[in-house]
Amino acid sequence: MQEVTDHLDYGLQIVFIGFNPSLRSGEVGHHYANPRNNFWRILHQSGLTPRLYDPSEDQDLLKLGYGFTNIVARPTRGVEDISREEYREGREILEAKLKTYRPQIACFVGKGVYTELTRRKKVAWGFQPDSYVEGIHEFVAPSSSGLVRMPMDEIVAIYRQLRDFISPDQE
Repeated sequence: MQEVTDHLDYGLQIVFIGFNPSLRSGEVGHHYANPRNNFWRILHQSGLTPRLYDPSEDQDLLKLGYGFTNIVARPTRGVEDISREEYREGREILEAKLKTYRPQIACFVGKGVYTELTRRKKVAWGFQPDSYVEGIHEFVAPSSSGLVRMPMDEIVAIYRQLRDFISPDQE
């Protein structure tokens, strides 16, 4: 199965970082393509996007200043299918991407993604007080997986902190 292409560029406001693509994303070649994944609804409901985007439009979010990558590029059924070696390699590759592209904010879609990169044991939702990659604001958001038990309005409220940071004049 093919890897899902990163959407990265210089000068991005936010790069969204996931664990790895789902099997559905690998099939269609777009980020957050599993129909049970709430990512696109969360972005819209939080005010980060002006409308509800479809996964097939993921590359269009570069125009909004948003990019996409993962800590592991290989699509799998679940994170339990990722090997320790893949995580080790993925950490090095992800850190290099962040240092190269230097987005304003690295948004980790799930606490586990952030803890895999940083090896930090405890993290809170939202902006992190000490950046792992110097000069980049790091934000930990709930996973958008449909398996997450947190109520959608709580998830959206956390993502809204990102919107408020990049567009403080929005209501």
